[in-house]
Amino acid sequence: MGRSAIAGLKIMLVAAETSGDALGAGLARALKARLGPRLTLVGVGGARMAEEGVNSPFDITELSILGWVEGLMAYGRVKRRVKEAAALARAERPDAVVLIDSWGFTIRVAKAIRAEAPDIPLIKYVGPQVWASRPGRARTLAGAVDHLLALHAMDRPWFEAAGLPTTVVGSQALHLDFSDVDAAAFRRAHGLGADQGLLIVLPGSRPSEISRLMDVFGATVGRLKAERPDLAVVMPVAESVAEAVAEGLKSWPVQPILIRDEADKMAAMKAATAALACSGTVSIELALAGTPMVIAYRLGGLSYALMKRLVTARYITLFNIAADRMIAPELIQNEATAGKLAAAVGRLLDDPAAAQAQAEAQVQALDLMGRGGPDPSEAAAEAVLKVLEARRAA
Repeated sequence: MGRSAIAGLKIMLVAAETSGDALGAGLARALKARLGPRLTLVGVGGARMAEEGVNSPFDITELSILGWVEGLMAYGRVKRRVKEAAALARAERPDAVVLIDSWGFTIRVAKAIRAEAPDIPLIKYVGPQVWASRPGRARTLAGAVDHLLALHAMDRPWFEAAGLPTTVVGSQALHLDFSDVDAAAFRRAHGLGADQGLLIVLPGSRPSEISRLMDVFGATVGRLKAERPDLAVVMPVAESVAEAVAEGLKSWPVQPILIRDEADKMAAMKAATAALACSGTVSIELALAGTPMVIAYRLGGLSYALMKRLVTARYITLFNIAADRMIAPELIQNEATAGKLAAAVGRLLDDPAAAQAQAEAQVQALDLMGRGGPDPSEAAAEAVLKVLEARRAA
């Protein structure tokens, strides 16, 4: 579609978590590149979206909620923020609203806006993983929004069968470029030997993930370090959980090198011998960096019991799901103990052949997920403008 096809647009973007904030910032940049001064952006988001001109009426960190029980406990807070987001849409009257990830929050915002302003097109960016659990959400989403921007090709059949037009835009994580990242320079900058073992630890970007994994990750690192005195440890820290991480590190027997800059994070990933990571998008980033990993995850007890009844997928790591086999070890809930995690990570640190084989299998699985496709932010911007063009033409 030509850049001048639509003139003078106001688009509202709504994100409620760190990952959604990054997606929203990428979409905002792509839209601004196409429309320039003809575009006005409003919405709800975090620091990255603010840098692109989206000034949020409230801090989204309080909406980073994980688990059914935790969601129920936070219901009052979420309900208030839903009302504020809907009020913003009512006041700004945008040409479209893009609701990014965060199912529990954004589906409520969608319904609230639809009830008050049914003429505003609603676009969902990232659908729920219905191929893993609760396929009925496809019908729920189809009844709440007008279009879906999906990350993976495996999403489309589920949502189109429910009557929701879907555009596959790809995952931004698959487009991180590590080709110019200098791992050797990172090691030199931190006084690490070229062949010294380096473990990168990523405990998550949500407060609930930090609270459940920091202690066991600390104990795991302690065991690994005791058996390998020369082992170095590095930890990238998301700004949204920096205070919680600092508190958790007080009890660690080993203090890692802390990384806050995104470029340093990529360099640390590429320089690392192995990774211990909370399940999430970071698994794709590590795989692109060529780093073999062990994945861990914990939920609250009741939330996990409910999840076990609803989840149909065999794995939780996306490239494991795509390959339909356990490439990266997954230690979930009660299996995520310091002993088991240390044993799994230790194998990657001590067996270069096994580590290399896993790293290669990880990359092959990413190819199944669409590695090397068009830029997702550009594809998402194009899809948003096509939805608006079709609406105006109708």
